[in-house]
Amino acid sequence: MEAPGILKFLCLFLAVTLASSGAAVADGDAIAGASVFKRCAACHTATEHENRVGPSLLGVIGRPVASVADYSYSPAMKAFGADGKVWDEALLRKYLPSPQLLVKGTRMTFPGLRNDRDLDNLIAYLKNPASAE
Repeated sequence: MEAPGILKFLCLFLAVTLASSGAAVADGDAIAGASVFKRCAACHTATEHENRVGPSLLGVIGRPVASVADYSYSPAMKAFGADGKVWDEALLRKYLPSPQLLVKGTRMTFPGLRNDRDLDNLIAYLKNPASAE
């Protein structure tokens, strides 16, 4: 490989490496997310199938909205999930900054999580709470 070819290769390699490391940061940190979850823990669990004031959040990513069988959801949350919505990252990013704004009448009294980094970390934790142990 000639010198300009090597230089192009190294530049491309560096660009790809930096881009992929930036994406990993945007995914959040589950350990930091466990710390953020402490704000949620008065009402929710994330490591066991035990409901509290709010439903268990163990396995929430990929779960249909208002679908924990032994939890009594508000009529507002049932209506919100009636069209088959599923909790995924995108929906959590809409809901968590202001639950009352997205689901008017929800019983969730949490005012919202508006810090993007905290949101990234919390979602990383909810994806796999065991990874933070």
